[in-house]
Amino acid sequence: MYIYNCHGYELVKAQSNTSEDFFNRSEVEYEYNGQKLVTSVLYVRFFEEQLPELSEVKTTVLYDNGEESIYFRDLVALAFIINNPSYRGRKRIYINEINEFVNELKGVDFDQLVGYARGIKQSTSKRVEVTI
Repeated sequence: MYIYNCHGYELVKAQSNTSEDFFNRSEVEYEYNGQKLVTSVLYVRFFEEQLPELSEVKTTVLYDNGEESIYFRDLVALAFIINNPSYRGRKRIYINEINEFVNELKGVDFDQLVGYARGIKQSTSKRVEVTI
């Protein structure tokens, strides 16, 4: 599998009567079985605040060297498709329960994912190969 891009962002309200500002979206662009795909994960932003108590992830800033930062939300979709084969090829994943969110991230090596994200930016081909 090749990873071309992974990033995340906080949603902002498009209209005053929506609840979009309570959510984060994480997206990963990848090639799997010869097909280029994009999978996005939408989840409640509050889940990130609870991570230190419920998982081994203790901060939302996973890498920062002063010039480049990689945040937890940048890697969620990548973690999901690597950790759970049933998510590969799906366009959208919505997680609204914290226990499900934490379970999907169990056993994920975030240091390795940070390495993949940094590798994409440093690669001349703008992709990194991931063995799954």
